[in-house]
Amino acid sequence: MSTVYIDRRDVELRADGGTLAFYENGMKRGTLPLNAIERVVLRARVTLDTRVLGALAERGIGLVVLSPRHGRRTAILLGLPHNDVVRRLSHYQAYLDPARRRRWAGNLVQAKLQRQRRLLARALAERPDLRKTLTRGIARLDAAIGRLAGVLPEAQSIETLRGVEGAAAAAYFGAYTALFPPAVNFTGRNRRPPRDPVNACLSLGYTLLHFDAVQACHAAGLDPLLGLYHEPAFGRESLATDLIEPLRPQIDGWVWELFRQRVLTAEHFRNDKGACLLGKAGRKHFYPRYEMFVKPSRRLLRMEAGRLARHFMQDGSEPAHIGGEVDP
Repeated sequence: MSTVYIDRRDVELRADGGTLAFYENGMKRGTLPLNAIERVVLRARVTLDTRVLGALAERGIGLVVLSPRHGRRTAILLGLPHNDVVRRLSHYQAYLDPARRRRWAGNLVQAKLQRQRRLLARALAERPDLRKTLTRGIARLDAAIGRLAGVLPEAQSIETLRGVEGAAAAAYFGAYTALFPPAVNFTGRNRRPPRDPVNACLSLGYTLLHFDAVQACHAAGLDPLLGLYHEPAFGRESLATDLIEPLRPQIDGWVWELFRQRVLTAEHFRNDKGACLLGKAGRKHFYPRYEMFVKPSRRLLRMEAGRLARHFMQDGSEPAHIGGEVDP
């Protein structure tokens, strides 16, 4: 199964039998069998009609529309939902059980912090010139992981977990920023809009992975809007946000490799009214490499969503697993 990225203006999509056909200026430029497509990503002005939408939805093919300028998601199509409504009812019941939420959220935060530490440890082995900065970051993460172990009992609140996660994030990004050359002007995490090349790539990577998590929730019969760690917020798929938290360090490590190997450089980006934008030449490098990188994470998201759905259907006496292994 593959992802189709359309980043060229004035392309027309048509459903042609069992294929997705691509037209430019009225001329057919190619086709792809629909049964070989898992998702379609549009980041340009594209024409399509309801027959295309129907064909995608019928086959469970996801479609996400990104804004051409910032790459933010503006629309999605998820296809037919899971047929077992009992799964959603069990999900809602789990949300109303504070103890179950705390157990699951604690497991999730623990997996994220451990992956952050793992990335910094790998960076230390490869960048001994940054030993002081990376060692300090690892030590602070170790302290956060130790604090987390003390707040996991059910008597503690999710707000306490968020406080530990926030302190860990400050320590982690304080070290992570040192991995990048001064030319990209990366001094910390920022977004809406991202103000430097690294943040532009992180935001795009997180956006694409979040869509995969929404698809995984939808396919498993869960409500993507109702998170257990992240509180419900208007217009946000909080459960999908939950699921990608342990996988964010995987995106971080991959983005580091893009710049470290000079696949992307500062020249691939431009500034527009305070926003740093990845240019079209850079996106030609970004998308195919993202597809190669993200496959293990997609499999894990599907597994985690299915496991969580089954957990909700049971008595919930044990915390559902979260954050299984993927390639570092």
